[in-house]
Amino acid sequence: MSTIDWSRFVTRINVSAPIETLYLAWATRAGMESWFVRLSEYRNNDGKERAAEEQVIVGDTYKWLWHGYSDEAVEHGQILDLNNKDYFKFSFGKAGICSVNIRPEEGEHIVELIQEDIPIDEQGKLNFHVGCKTGWTFYLANLKSIVEGGIDLRNKNVKLKQVLNS
Repeated sequence: MSTIDWSRFVTRINVSAPIETLYLAWATRAGMESWFVRLSEYRNNDGKERAAEEQVIVGDTYKWLWHGYSDEAVEHGQILDLNNKDYFKFSFGKAGICSVNIRPEEGEHIVELIQEDIPIDEQGKLNFHVGCKTGWTFYLANLKSIVEGGIDLRNKNVKLKQVLNS
């Protein structure tokens, strides 16, 4: 009998950076493109694209494209909740809902990502629980690498396939 809750997971990393810097890494196009995706197009309720440094608000939508993948690998979603400080929540396509909490712990700052409402059929278990947790683990490590040392670990060569960093 499995004791794994396939409908959710939590992954955390400590990052030596101000909470504001870590929050803006999620809440702005420039932030997301610095460590996560090659394109982060945030749009307001009127469909107008937000500027690179402009913070998103609840109800905004996004379009994300990844390095190492063609434009057909696109994710669309919506910003569901935030507090303009240390909490950011968004829909993540068929993979569920993601919440990001940034907080002090033991003298450091922790970035914690919770993905929940993951479908628990076989595809959901493999693609969204295992696949997304693997992806988020890498991307949170890349966030730490970018913020702490400026080294981008992402694969930006679309011809390289099945590598951990894309």
